[in-house]
Amino acid sequence: MNAFLYYIKRMHHFAGKGLYVNVVGRAIVSLLEGAGILLLIPLISFGGFVQVENVSGKIMELFHFLTRIPESFYLPLVLGLYLFIVVGQTFLQRYLSIRDARIRENFSRHLRLDIYSSLLNSRWSFFLQKRKSDLVNLLTTELARVLGAINYFLQLLSHIIFTVIQICIALWLSAWLTLFILACGLVIGYCSKSLIKRSNKLGKQTSKLGETYMAGITDQINGIKDIKSNTLEHNHVNWLQSLTEKMSEEQINYVKLRSDSQLIYKLSSACLIALFIFISLKTFSAQQDQVLLLILIFSRLWPKFTSIQSNIEQIAASIPSCRLVRELLQECQKEKEKVAVSIETENKTAIKGSFQCQNVSFRYNKTKEECVLDNINLHILQNQITAIVGPSGAGKSTLIDLLMGLNIPEKGEVLIDGSPLTEENLLALRNSISYVSQDPFLFNTSIRENLLMVKNTASDEEIWEALQFSQGYEFVKELPHGLDTVIGDRGVRLSGGERQRLVLARALLKKPSILILDEATSALDVRNEAKVSRAVEELKGRMTVIIIAHRLSTIRNADAVIVLEKGKIVQQGSYTQLSKEKGHLFNELLQSQAQAVQ
Repeated sequence: MNAFLYYIKRMHHFAGKGLYVNVVGRAIVSLLEGAGILLLIPLISFGGFVQVENVSGKIMELFHFLTRIPESFYLPLVLGLYLFIVVGQTFLQRYLSIRDARIRENFSRHLRLDIYSSLLNSRWSFFLQKRKSDLVNLLTTELARVLGAINYFLQLLSHIIFTVIQICIALWLSAWLTLFILACGLVIGYCSKSLIKRSNKLGKQTSKLGETYMAGITDQINGIKDIKSNTLEHNHVNWLQSLTEKMSEEQINYVKLRSDSQLIYKLSSACLIALFIFISLKTFSAQQDQVLLLILIFSRLWPKFTSIQSNIEQIAASIPSCRLVRELLQECQKEKEKVAVSIETENKTAIKGSFQCQNVSFRYNKTKEECVLDNINLHILQNQITAIVGPSGAGKSTLIDLLMGLNIPEKGEVLIDGSPLTEENLLALRNSISYVSQDPFLFNTSIRENLLMVKNTASDEEIWEALQFSQGYEFVKELPHGLDTVIGDRGVRLSGGERQRLVLARALLKKPSILILDEATSALDVRNEAKVSRAVEELKGRMTVIIIAHRLSTIRNADAVIVLEKGKIVQQGSYTQLSKEKGHLFNELLQSQAQAVQ
C-alpha cells in the first residue's frame, strides 16, 4: 500500500491546487444532485400524491415557501428550478471530468518522462544486472497498471465525495434510518474484505506472468533466425500455449472476483431495501415522504458503494505494479550518474584523448575473488592508434568500458589527459568519444535520420563524406531512395557489413577526438575491411583511435599494441616488436590466424 500512496503523494505534489478545485467541484455536484432529489417532493405534490402542506419535519420547512406561490406559477417555477439544477450539474460534471482527464494525463506524462529519464541516466553497471525484457515490461505493462491505479483512485475520490454528501442529506432527513442502513453497509463491506485480498493476489500473478511473457517473446523474436534454422517453432508455440493457458485462467479469476463482488452487493441491496422499508414503516414510524426520499437516495448510492468496492479491488490488484515500478525508480536514483544532472550546462572542456590506467582492477561481482581485470597499467597516447588484442574473455571490452567511464575501477584509477576520470569530467569525455561496437545498432528509420542522431545540424555533404570514409558511399548511392531509405528494425534490411559501415559513418560524422572501434570491422569482407583499415590509418595524428581486433592483420600499422590474457596485460609494444617475440601470446595468435587462412 505504501507504494501506491507514494504515487498519490507525487500526484498531489504535481497537481497542487488543481486537485482541491476538483474536490470542491465534486462536492458542489453532489449537493446539486441532492437538491434535485429533494425537489421531487414538490414536483410529485403537484400530481396530488403528496401535499406540500402535509410534508413532514425538515422537508416541510425546506419547501414551506411553495405553499404561498399561486397555483398557476407553481409548476413552471418548480420545473424551471429543477431544470436549472440538472443543467448546471451536467455542465459542471463535464468541466470536472475534463479537468480530471487533464490532471491524470499530465501526471501520467510527467511520471513516464521521470522514470524513463531516470533509467537512461543510470550507470552502465545497472543495465548489466537487468534483463532488457524486464525493463521494457516495467516501462510498458506495469507502468500502465500504475497509471490505471491512479485513474481508479480519482474515480474512488469522486465516488466517496458523492457518497458522503448524499449520506449527510440522508442523515438530515432521518438520522436513525440512515445509521441503520450504514451499519448494514459496513457489515457487508467488512465481509467483502476477502475480495480485496484475492484481488491483490491476482495482481501479483498478473505481474509475474506479464514478466515471463515479455521475457520469452523478446528472447524468441531476437533469436528468430536460430528458431527458424533449427525448426524450433513447435517448441516455442507449446511454450506460449502453456503460458497463455495460465494467463487465461488468471483473467477468468478476475471475472469471477468481479462477479462475486457484484453478486454480493446486488443481493444485499435488494434485501436491505426490503428490510429498510419494513423497519422504517413498522418500527421507526417514518413518514411516506421521508421513506420515498431515503429509498431514492440510497438506490442511487448503492451503485456508488459497488463502484467504490470495485475501485478498491482494482487498486489492490495494481499495488504489485506500483511496488515494482517504485523499486525500479529507487534503483535508478541509487545508480544515477551525477553527470546527468549537468547535461543542460554541458561541460565544454576539450578532451585531447590521452589515457592512463594506474593499478586498475575490476570485478563485476564483488563477491567473487577472480578479477575480470587485474592490476592494469597502461598509457594510451594522444592522436595515436592503439590496438587491444587477446583471446575471448581476456577483458578487452571491459577495459574499454572503464576507459569510457561506463564502469568504475574497484582499485586504482583511470586518468584522462592526466586528470582522474570522475563524474565531473565524464560528460566532456563522452562528448569527445565515438564508439562503434561489434554488434551495430540502428533504428527503424531512414539512413539520414540514423546518421543525424549524433549531429542533427550536419549537411548532406558532411554525411556523404562520412559515408565515403566508412566505405558506405557506394551501396547507399545504389539504394532506391538513397539517404532516405528506411532500413527496418535494427537495420534488418541491410547486410551485416552494410550496417557496420553505417554505424562507422555515424561515429565519424560526430567528428570526435577519440574513436573506439570494438570489433567494428568484423562483419566486413576482406576487401572492404582493408579499405576501412587504410582509412583509419589516415586518422593517425588527427584523433586518438583505440581498436579491439581479433583479426591481427587489420592492426599492422597501429602505433601500439596491448595484449590481454585472463584480465592481465601480458605484452605491450609495436606490432613488429611483438610479432618477433617467440613463445609469447601475440606470436601464437599470429601463427594461429596464419594457419587458419591457409
